[in-house]
Amino acid sequence: MEWQDAGFVLAARRHGESALVVEVLTEAHGRHLGLVRGGQAPRRRAVLQPGNRVAVRWRGRLAEHLGAFECELVAAHAARLLDDPDRLFALAAAVGLVALALPEREPHGDVFAAFAALLGALDSGGGWPRRYVAWERDLLGALGFGLDLARCAATGATADLAYVSPRSGRAVSREAGAPYRDKLLALPDFLWRDAPAEAGDIVAGLAVTGYFLDRHLLLPQGRRLPEARVRLAERLRQAATP
Repeated sequence: MEWQDAGFVLAARRHGESALVVEVLTEAHGRHLGLVRGGQAPRRRAVLQPGNRVAVRWRGRLAEHLGAFECELVAAHAARLLDDPDRLFALAAAVGLVALALPEREPHGDVFAAFAALLGALDSGGGWPRRYVAWERDLLGALGFGLDLARCAATGATADLAYVSPRSGRAVSREAGAPYRDKLLALPDFLWRDAPAEAGDIVAGLAVTGYFLDRHLLLPQGRRLPEARVRLAERLRQAATP
């Protein structure tokens, strides 16, 4: 059997003396693993850095086999971020979340397209924290755990939404949530309407998406947020602290 697809490298681990087992997010075949013979050679290892876009050819005798990859570099996203630790952590966090959250070999064209758009935002440098938080929110939605942030769960109001219920993932207005604000998550404006995002808003947004990523996607599997995601949130929190 054989197929070709577009993909992004998620991870690569050593296999034997010279090969790598490479994990790729593909457009039509989902999160897929394959063996790259000679992948530990420096030139091939450079191609197989997490976040790099590649053209993938997979071959295997049977569909359920690990099979073998041939990967050709299309865009070296990882190398473009080496001089910016925050963007590099964001890339590593996104790669780690996709690897943990997506079932193997289950196509998710929407996740692939959103991941490509996120990498474009990271490459551009400007406004990427806002895009990153929105990407985590949309990842939850793509996997069936979308947040309902359009109106207040208690009153139906569509204005002055200030909180998120940690139980239902639904928005709550400032007035309705005031008596329970210590038990609710703060909802930054940019997550539910077109609004600017200051440093504190980004931190609050990461707290919201991180809570629901843990609750719905990771903890049921006995997993936690990737270390890169934890460090990204901490770095942005420190930057937002006067």
